Amino acid sequence: MTVLVFGGSSQIGHFLLPRLRACGEPVLAVSRHPRPAQAGLEWLVGSLPDQVPPLPSLSAIISFGPLHALAEWLACTPLRSAPRVIATSSMSAESKRESLVPAERETARRLRAGELALAAACASHGCAWTVLRPTLVYGAGLDQSLSPIARRAMRLRVFALPAGRGLRQPVHADDIAQAVLAALERPASSGRIVPIGGGERLPSAQMFARVRRSLPRATLPLPVPRVLLRLGRHLLPPLRGPLSRLDSDLVADNDDLQRLLGIHPRPFQPEAGMWIPPDA
Repeated sequence: MTVLVFGGSSQIGHFLLPRLRACGEPVLAVSRHPRPAQAGLEWLVGSLPDQVPPLPSLSAIISFGPLHALAEWLACTPLRSAPRVIATSSMSAESKRESLVPAERETARRLRAGELALAAACASHGCAWTVLRPTLVYGAGLDQSLSPIARRAMRLRVFALPAGRGLRQPVHADDIAQAVLAALERPASSGRIVPIGGGERLPSAQMFARVRRSLPRATLPLPVPRVLLRLGRHLLPPLRGPLSRLDSDLVADNDDLQRLLGIHPRPFQPEAGMWIPPDA
């Protein structure tokens, strides 16, 4: 049968689609924009939850988009089989639960509600499901966290290095893609929400320093002392949440990932090409 992928043009999809094609099973990927077909891969124009074209029988559904939209589509879509469903959520479901920013608390609530809605929709079809909760994702220049920082530093030739004691655990998008493939093959992960972090925990200041060292252009390091960070939390409301978490540990327990899926993510060793989008 066929594997259906929502979010194939995302950073995880960038690594997953070639791996799926190498497995030999036909792949359908849904995008808002037309894209050229490749051997073993057909792109469909559509979007969740209500603009998905007719589909053949599916062996699996993989999604890197919003959980609520996927759950809504599944709940109202007749399926000819009971495909395996793999989706990504985010560790923000936990790390932002007690945020000082109401919008971030709402994000955490919606993520957890989306996970529950997806489980209910899958149950209505008799579909086994697994949800992966990644930490900070990097690797293809498509993320909205480290890559914009790296590109801005290359443009301005200055790299801000905020003081922070909290641990970080960046996870490479290809390690998430490998976890998706493992979940397709390992029934023990069914009905589970599996955290996935990188293979290394490091202080946030060290994480930023490694990003800076990976850049192809020299940048001037600009340490940002704690007093300025405290001031920024009060004067820059959009940054209040991120700045307040610099001293918090944003990590994942990889025990289930290793035990259920056999995945051991790589340590954080960024390279220059990881900050540039594939089409740039």
